[in-house]
Amino acid sequence: MIAIVTVLLALPAGYFLRSRLAANVVYGLAYLWAFTYQTLYLLLDSLTQRKDAAFGSGSFPLSYGLVTAAIFAVGFGLVSLGHWLRTRRATATPAEAG
Repeated sequence: MIAIVTVLLALPAGYFLRSRLAANVVYGLAYLWAFTYQTLYLLLDSLTQRKDAAFGSGSFPLSYGLVTAAIFAVGFGLVSLGHWLRTRRATATPAEAG
């Protein structure tokens, strides 16, 4: 779910919002909502099945934290890429654009 939010929201937020800070805040809030929802979903699934379900065999899910942190960082990179594309397109001369 967090990967979907990252792909669908990060680049457009960076492109359509003029302020990079606003784009980062919008992406960060959407990501944190999805992260909380996904974590709760996996936790409840783990508790109801009482098996090696979502989080493994009772050990700390370090790999889950590393993957979600990497997705978070990629999202901020996509926000920056969207902002860069907007700036580049806005400063292009008419001869380059057409």
